[in-house]
Amino acid sequence: MLKAENLTKKFGNHTALDQLNLEIRKGEVFCLLGSNGAGKSTTINIFLGFIPASSGRAYIDGQEVTLNNHATRDLVAYIPEVVNLYATLSGMENLEFFSGLSGYSYSKEELSHFMETAGLQRSAIHKRVSSYSKGMRQKVGIAIALVKKAKALFLDEPTSGLDPHASSEFSQIIMNLSEQGVSTLMATHDLLMAKNLGTRIGIMHQGALKHNLLSDEVSHADLTRLYIDIVKQNV
Repeated sequence: MLKAENLTKKFGNHTALDQLNLEIRKGEVFCLLGSNGAGKSTTINIFLGFIPASSGRAYIDGQEVTLNNHATRDLVAYIPEVVNLYATLSGMENLEFFSGLSGYSYSKEELSHFMETAGLQRSAIHKRVSSYSKGMRQKVGIAIALVKKAKALFLDEPTSGLDPHASSEFSQIIMNLSEQGVSTLMATHDLLMAKNLGTRIGIMHQGALKHNLLSDEVSHADLTRLYIDIVKQNV
């Protein structure tokens, strides 16, 4: 579903991403770990077509991003650390607006179903987003992914600042989508979440993918040790 071939990004003399090779299959959750500046967000931004690669190629469902930018964007959904919604509109109104932008038209009841599937309580659906917690905003982001029938999710620190309960709820939703065949690439600093949620875990350092691990084959203690060893290289 997602593939990077020698993906490289340079900003002047700085190499933000260094010949990344990566494949994420249908239904996989790939968690990217790394300190700030390791290349996690750069990877996501190239896949989304927000920034061009200096060299190499990124593919979504077999289509090269640079050659099929509009088509590949239709296949994916992006949930950043803070989901940008219209604060004066309700969750329902936001969802209706963004689904229309994606070319979809749903009834109010269908939209309500998407919101509830994303974990938002029915009592909150018609409240203004300005009253929403961060976790509730993330759920609207998930609902937007559902209405556009995204085949792949890109998540950039989506649980940062969430309380443990909200983080657990979010993880469960991602697991449910994985079971439905949705692929996920998530940048995170949360090692425990990466271990519990990820199918595979990548550890990045200075733009390079240093480890590509099956989560079932590495313990949390070993993952922590590998991560700390990598981060120490910055000291």
